[in-house]
Order: sequence, then structure tokens, then C-alpha cells
Amino acid sequence: MRSLTKRALTPDQLSSLLRASAGFGCRVEAELTDGWFNAAYRVLLDDGRPAVLKIAPPPEAVVLRYERGIMATEIMVHRRAAALDGVPLPELLHAAPEFMALSVLPGTPWDKAADRLPPERQAALRRELGRIVARLHTLTSQDGRYGYPAPEAGLSAADWPAAFGAMVEAMLEEAERWHSPLGVSPEEIRELVAAGRSVLARVDRPRLVHFDLWPGNVFVSDDGTAVTGLIDHERAFFGDPAAELVSLGFGGDTGPDSDLVTGYREAGGQLDFGPAMRHRLALYRLYLGLILVVECGPRGYGGDHIETCRAALGRWTDEARAAASGG
Repeated sequence: MRSLTKRALTPDQLSSLLRASAGFGCRVEAELTDGWFNAAYRVLLDDGRPAVLKIAPPPEAVVLRYERGIMATEIMVHRRAAALDGVPLPELLHAAPEFMALSVLPGTPWDKAADRLPPERQAALRRELGRIVARLHTLTSQDGRYGYPAPEAGLSAADWPAAFGAMVEAMLEEAERWHSPLGVSPEEIRELVAAGRSVLARVDRPRLVHFDLWPGNVFVSDDGTAVTGLIDHERAFFGDPAAELVSLGFGGDTGPDSDLVTGYREAGGQLDFGPAMRHRLALYRLYLGLILVVECGPRGYGGDHIETCRAALGRWTDEARAAASGG
């Protein structure tokens, strides 16, 4: 599948775009097709440096509300996280409103390396990843607001319950627009979020949450001894650091005794795993489920993919129901 949000440019157009903004061009080596929103290309810059060009959707592309302005969000995360010790990232070589140029990370995406890494090495990597995430979570909102930082999205608020409620409501509005097959009524989802307001209100500091740290966005060294970098920060928001466990869960155990949480705590991160946090996690999974189903509309995805996403939303809706009832 190729997402309809991906901008198609010829090699000459890519080089001209870069030259007009940065003063240097490039030679395209390959398109990187793993991403599902932005287009990305492996290039060789005029000075011989390898780089990745990440291109935002064209201005006329239809995107979801939370996706408005997310190129600027990714640039912001790169700039702020670059000042943190122990958070490996690509170097931001150039940034512009519609694209960015990044250095090439050493190693391989974890999802492609996993089959050749023994369990003990995977465990050590999970502990290291936990430490990296704890350091990333030391970044907080500079204006004290929660939610998505891009003003174009209009999805931020002075407290976490209001911001998260707005984020969910925006997805429900998009679901109506795209006739998304949620399998659950918008009214019930609103009720589930409302039932969690008191536990959401326990979040008292807007910390940076990547929210897309599945193994494909985590690079590891070829020998599997180190995490070499995190990528794709555009979906970041300021809110509850516990929400990070949602995408991290695609790579393995995120429970209180897991390697990942052990590393997180070693670096000073705090997660209490009490009933309130477990309730919040259920709501964050529900939110991700909404995204997965609704984004199929503007991206042009259907068939087995949308059914898989809908099944995930169904499971996570059941979890949110159980959490709301104290189960």
C-alpha cells in the first residue's frame, strides 16, 4: 500500500527543493517506503554526506486534524532532544516548512533485526530503550499546555483531561467525515473518556510523549549491542508519559517488572502501575485504535488492513469498558 498523503517528486524536483532552501542539492539513491505518512528518500548530498530527506504531504493533501503542522512538531522535537545526553537521534541537517534533511543513523530498524537477536540481547536493548525514553520524558511543554503543540491542529489545553478529550473528539469528528467503521458508537467513546476524567486529572505536568515508538522507529546497532537512534517524532504530544507504553508495547513487555520499565526507572523515570495508571493506559490504547481505523480514510487503505485495525480498536474498547467499570 502507498499512502495517498505521500508526496511524489522526481529526483530533479527533490534536489531543486533542497537547493532552493539549503543552498545545496542532492542525488537520490532510493525511496524509503516503510513510512505511512511522509515521503522519505535516501540521498547523497552535494558534499558527499549521506542523508534522509523527509517530505511533508503536498498542501492540497487531506490529513487528519492532529496531523496538521506535524512536520514542525518533528523539527521541534529534534532540536530540543538534541540537547539531551543519552538520547540518540539523527542529526537535523536542515529544516524547512515542507521538508527536513537528517543524517543517516547507523544500524537497522529493530523490527528488521529482531529475528537475529538472541533473547538476552533483546532484554539488554529493552533496558537501554527504557533509559532513553526516561530521558526523553524530561522534556516538558514550554508554554505549560497539554496536547499537540502545532497551533494548526488546535488540540491543546491548560490541563490534560481537556487536551485528551479534545484529541479524542477530533478523531470522532474525522470518523464521521470518513465514514470510518469503528464498530462502537461515538457516544460510548465519549462516555468512556468522561469516566476517566478523574484519573486523567492526576497528570500534573505536560511531558513530551513520542507515541510512536514501535520497533520500526527504533534503530539498533548491527551487532545488537546498542540502540543507535529514535526516528519519526512527528506524532509527539505533551501529556502523560505513561501513554508511551502503548507503542512501546508493540516491541515487548511493558509491565512493572519488564526490562523496559527497569531501564526507565534506572534513569529516573516514574511509573506507578496502580489502578489509575492502568485506567489511563486503556484510554490511550482506545485513542490509538481510533487513529488506526480513521487514518485509513485519507490514506486510501482498505481490505485486510482496515479490518486488522478495527479488530484492534474492538479489543482496546473492551479494555476501556473494563477499566471504566473497575474491572
